[in-house]
Amino acid sequence: MNIATPRKHGHGALPPGVRRFDLRRLRALVVKESHQALRDPSTLLIAFVLPVVLLLLFAYAVSLDAKDVRIGVVLESPGASAQSLSAAFSGTRFLDVHFAHDRREVADQLVSGALRGYVVIPQDFEQRLARRGSEPLVQIITDGSYPNTANYVENYARGVVQTWRAGRGIAAPAQAVVLEPRYWFNPELESRRALIPGAIAIVMTIIGTMLTALVVAREWERGTMEAVLSTPASVAEILIGKLLPYFVLGMLSTLGAAALAVFVFGVPLHGSLAALLLLSAVFMVPALGQGLLISSLARNQFLAAQIALFTGFLPAFMLSGFLYEIDAMPAPIRAVTHLIPARYFVESLKTVFLAGDIWAVFVPNLLAMAAIGAVFFGLAKRATRKNLE
Repeated sequence: MNIATPRKHGHGALPPGVRRFDLRRLRALVVKESHQALRDPSTLLIAFVLPVVLLLLFAYAVSLDAKDVRIGVVLESPGASAQSLSAAFSGTRFLDVHFAHDRREVADQLVSGALRGYVVIPQDFEQRLARRGSEPLVQIITDGSYPNTANYVENYARGVVQTWRAGRGIAAPAQAVVLEPRYWFNPELESRRALIPGAIAIVMTIIGTMLTALVVAREWERGTMEAVLSTPASVAEILIGKLLPYFVLGMLSTLGAAALAVFVFGVPLHGSLAALLLLSAVFMVPALGQGLLISSLARNQFLAAQIALFTGFLPAFMLSGFLYEIDAMPAPIRAVTHLIPARYFVESLKTVFLAGDIWAVFVPNLLAMAAIGAVFFGLAKRATRKNLE
C-alpha cells in the first residue's frame, strides 16, 4: 500500500491560501478604481467643490472676531468733557454706537438683544474727572447671556476711556505693574487665520473618512466587493488599490485648499510646502483607514455615512482644537482627544501656516497620526478578511 507523503514547499514558496503581493495586479486595481472615481460625479463634488464651499464659509460666514458690536452710550452729563468722551466711542470701528440721554431708553434694548451693552456717562462726570482719583468715570453694563461678547464690550469700553484720557493728558491712577501685550504669529488677531488652516483638516476628514466609507460601503451593497475579493488579488492589494486614488484626491484637494488660503483669503504660509504635504499625507493614513474600517463593518451606505459622521466628522469638528481650546475642556474629554487624528493635524496646520516649520511640534504629531492609522488599517484588514471568509 502506497502512502502519500505531503509536499514540501520549495524555497520561497508561500503556504496554501496565502497570495503573493503583485504590483501588476495592484496597478490594475488602481486604474480600475480611478476610472470608477472619475465617473462618479458625487466623488468629484466632495473632493473638489465641497472644500471650496467650506473654506468660503469659514472665511466669511464664521468669524470669532468681535466687530461692530452694538452698544449704547447714555450721556447724562451736559459737560464738554462728557460730550468729548461720547464722541470718542463713535470713533472706533469695533463698536456700533447708539446714543441716548436716559438709561431707560437703552435698558429695554439690552433686554431684547438689540444692544449687547451700554455705557453710562453720569451726571457728575465733570466732578469725578476733576478729582483725578481712583473713582470710576463711567458705568459699563453688558449682557451676560453672551459671555464672550460681554467681555469684548467691557474691554473695548475701557480702552476707549483710557485712550481718551491719554489724549487729553489726564493721568490715570498709577498702577504697580503696567502690561504691554504682544501677539505672536497672528498680530492682527484675525480669527480667519486660525480657522482656515483648521478647516483644511475638516475637509481632509470628509474626503478621507466619509468619502471612503461611502464608496466602499456602496460596493458591499451592490455585491461588487465580493466579486473583487474572489479574484486572485490579495486583501492587501485590494485595500491599497481602492485607497490610492482617494489618497491622490485628498492630496490634490489639500493643494487646492492651501492655494485658496494663501492667495484668496490672505492666510500666510510661513512654513514650507513640503512640510504641509508631508503632514497631509500622514493624516490621510488614519482618515482612509477609519473610512475603510467603517465600510467593512457597515456594508450599507446610509449606516456607513452615519457612523462616519459621528466618529469622524463631528469629533474632528468639536474635539480637535479647531473651534474650541482643548485645554478648556474637562479632563475626560481631553483624554478622548488623544484618540482623534484631527487633533494632531489641526495643531500642525496652524503651526506650519502661522509659525513655520517647527519639527519639535511636527514629529510627535506625525508619529501619533501614523500610529492611529496603523491601528485602523490593521482592524480594517482583519474585518475584510473575515467578511471574505
